[in-house]
Amino acid sequence: MLDLIRTEIFKIATKPRSYIGFAAIFAIVVIIQLALYADGQAYLDFLIQSLNQSFEIEGMDFNGNLVGFIILQTLIIQMPLLVALVSGDAISGEIQGGTIRSLLTKPVSRSQIVWAKFIAAELYTLLLILWLGILAWVVSLLFFGPGDLVVLKSDSLVIVRNADTVWRFGSAFAVAFLSLSVVVALSFLLSAIAENSIAPIIITMSVILLFTIIGTFDIPVFNQIKPFLFTTHMIVWRNFFDRPLPVDQIAQSAGIMVLHIVMFLGATLIYFNKKDITQ
Repeated sequence: MLDLIRTEIFKIATKPRSYIGFAAIFAIVVIIQLALYADGQAYLDFLIQSLNQSFEIEGMDFNGNLVGFIILQTLIIQMPLLVALVSGDAISGEIQGGTIRSLLTKPVSRSQIVWAKFIAAELYTLLLILWLGILAWVVSLLFFGPGDLVVLKSDSLVIVRNADTVWRFGSAFAVAFLSLSVVVALSFLLSAIAENSIAPIIITMSVILLFTIIGTFDIPVFNQIKPFLFTTHMIVWRNFFDRPLPVDQIAQSAGIMVLHIVMFLGATLIYFNKKDITQ
């Protein structure tokens, strides 16, 4: 099994598209950091200008924690695409290329093949999240310095003390990884069903877009299904910057995402084990 996982990791590492995500994150983060370095304080003043009309707010400096939060909030919605680019063709790509038959001749079960590919895709996703964390938060702390984090919400302003940010960012990145794991599991299911490498990527992003659009409408029929859509819970990482911490809501969202992973991956295992591969 370990040899199979190493083989799948090697396959991911040799695909040029695997590095698109790392390059895109680097480029976007650097651009945002340079822009905020040039005019960050003015941006912060713009964010809190409505509050300044009613309150006198002092001591809010632009710092690395705020930059990290801004970048994370900006990039996390783009991450599913970067993940789907790699995981979407994990199975269908080999079916289209005709290499899946040689893989099936090895003394391993089809379930082991799926698990090896899934674990390799998860390791790739983890590296992508770590790369984002290092660039967006750690590098921002080095350049902008530490400080209290100001989180502006639609109806309130939350100030997280600098000493309280490490575990909050760490937990946020962990939950972001969990949410991206749902995307990996969904794209794996579609990859097992599809016969070409492009369709699973497109359908995965279409599903996420559709669910996200449903989540933005305050319509009674949509409100009834929103709690069951995984996209509703993919933004739960933001709750780690609330005070007080909504533990029950975070646990519920995490549980629902885990349930989606189990369902998608379980369906993939069942379908792939029964799939008639003729190519």
